[in-house]
Amino acid sequence: MFTAEDKFYIEVTGDALDVMKYINHVADPAAGAISTFSGVTRNNFQGKSVIKLEYEAYTPMALKKLEELAHDLARKWNICKVSIAHRVGTVHVGEPSVIIAVSSAHRGESLEAVHWAIDELKASVPIWKKEFFEDGSTWKENPESRRLLQAHPGPGEAAPAVPCKR
Repeated sequence: MFTAEDKFYIEVTGDALDVMKYINHVADPAAGAISTFSGVTRNNFQGKSVIKLEYEAYTPMALKKLEELAHDLARKWNICKVSIAHRVGTVHVGEPSVIIAVSSAHRGESLEAVHWAIDELKASVPIWKKEFFEDGSTWKENPESRRLLQAHPGPGEAAPAVPCKR
């Protein structure tokens, strides 16, 4: 349930995502802009027909990272409210797997915040995607997620220095 006092709404869910739910959450009388990003399953990837995607998450850590991301947005931009939702489980072609909604007084802040948020989400939140094609399946690595892997090496491995992207 959403309340007017909630500045952030964070969700990792197996349920279908409805973009209007998240837009309604960030609506605010002080906001002149609401910007959204919806990541939707497309029907092809590099010439292969995509049947579906399946997402897995380490949910407690994913929620923590998404909450940190929302707080970072509020520190970096003058925003009113933020909603971030990511789906887990099966996501069929045409369905959204991630929605980010940000409201602000002016469009510049919300547009920049949404753009930054999706890049940061892909780089830092422990959610993994398996792509199913007509001829098989594969786990997908986001190039952005290499930063997460480098920051958390396996046992006995040293983490290399990784410059921050700004």
